[in-house]
Amino acid sequence: MKLLAFDTATDACSAAVCCDGASVHRYAVAPRGHTALLLPMIEAVLAEAGLRLGELDGIAFGRGPGAFVGVRIAAAVAQGLAFAADLPVVPVSTLAALARQAWRVHGAQNVAAALDARMGEVYWGAYRATAAGDVVAVGDERVCPPAAVPVPAGDDWVGIGSGWDACTEALHAVCPVRAQLRDAQPHALDVAVLGGLRLARGEGVAAEHAQPVYLRDEVAQTLAARAAAAR
Repeated sequence: MKLLAFDTATDACSAAVCCDGASVHRYAVAPRGHTALLLPMIEAVLAEAGLRLGELDGIAFGRGPGAFVGVRIAAAVAQGLAFAADLPVVPVSTLAALARQAWRVHGAQNVAAALDARMGEVYWGAYRATAAGDVVAVGDERVCPPAAVPVPAGDDWVGIGSGWDACTEALHAVCPVRAQLRDAQPHALDVAVLGGLRLARGEGVAAEHAQPVYLRDEVAQTLAARAAAAR
C-alpha cells in the first residue's frame, strides 16, 4: 500500500507517505501558514519516498472537525491531487487521528479526543484502539459544551487534544481521565495509517466525494445567534 496523507485541521501542518510499512513525514506548527507549507511538504515526502503521485494507491486527508479554513485546505488539495492522478480518497477524522496518536506514542487503549471548538464548545470523540493499530469510535463525534459531552463507560480513559487544555476543569468534571496528553496535535502519520486501513476495506471515495466535516451546521454562527436558538 502506497498512500499519501496530510492534515491541516489545527495549528499543525503535516504530510506523510506510507509505503509497504515504511514512512516519511514532515510536520510543523505554523498557525495560518498551511497554504504556503502544505504543497512543499507533499512534494518533499513524495521525493524522499521515491514516488510519483500516479504511483500511489490513494490519498488520505484529515477531514475535520477542526479549524474551518484548515479543513477546507486539506479537502481542496486532496480533491485536486486525486482528480489529477485518478486516485481514490480516504477522508479521516481528525479526532480519530488524535486518538491513534495517543495509542502510537503512549500506548493508550481508551482515548477521549477533544479539540477546542471556540464559543465555549469542544469537538468530541471517544475511541478504543485495536491490536491492528486502528481506532474504533465509541458513539458519535459531536460539537457541544464540555458539560454535555457523552461520557464513555469505564474509568481507564486518556484525554488528548486542545479541548482538554482549553476546558480542563469542565471536561474533568464530567469525564475524569487517568492522564491528559498536552500539546498534542493531529499528525499525518496517523491519518496515513487509518487511511490505509480504510482503503483496504474498500472505504475510499471518488475525489468529488471527498468532503470536509465541520460538525457545526453554521460556520460563522455568533454567540448571540446560538443563545437565541437555544431559547
